[in-house]
Amino acid sequence: MRILMLGNSFTYFNDLPDILAALTGWEVVSHTRGGAYLSEHLDPSCELGLKTLPALRDQRFDYVVMQGQSQEPFRCRAQFLDAVRGLCPLIRASGATPVLYATWAYKEGSQRLADTGLSYAEMLARLTEGYEIAAKENDALLAPAGKAFCDARKVLDLYVEDDYHPSQTGSLLAAMTIANTIRTHQK
Repeated sequence: MRILMLGNSFTYFNDLPDILAALTGWEVVSHTRGGAYLSEHLDPSCELGLKTLPALRDQRFDYVVMQGQSQEPFRCRAQFLDAVRGLCPLIRASGATPVLYATWAYKEGSQRLADTGLSYAEMLARLTEGYEIAAKENDALLAPAGKAFCDARKVLDLYVEDDYHPSQTGSLLAAMTIANTIRTHQK
């Protein structure tokens, strides 16, 4: 099985693609840039677009996992939904199934979260809503890593010192969530 991951630091931190590959035995390729928005993968004048567009046209993948910038699904919802709408037909035309990697709220009680003006529950709800709308509108799979983080946050150390990037444990939890989503779809 061959997977393409599109995203930013939430995907490349701790080398999530390698963690997913080690867990599953799948070949995992990634196109990422820190702070990247999904729309960059559709722009042939951007570094990510220059990689992603030819890859979707010329290579074979079974699943393409998409992850937006950490606030994009609620702060830039229209742009996020447009990007998913643009990527899903390209993904399907390449023979792959689209997967949305729904990320998490910033660490509860952190200054980074306070700077958003939202509570932990509010940020998670807005992120989840954006990803769920995109998945439903585009008949894409949803890998709910944000919900997994919420469920595990009281017992596992899921964040690094910056209070929003995943720890090694957080990346492992995200990889397990993505793998489970794909495996469930295969049944």
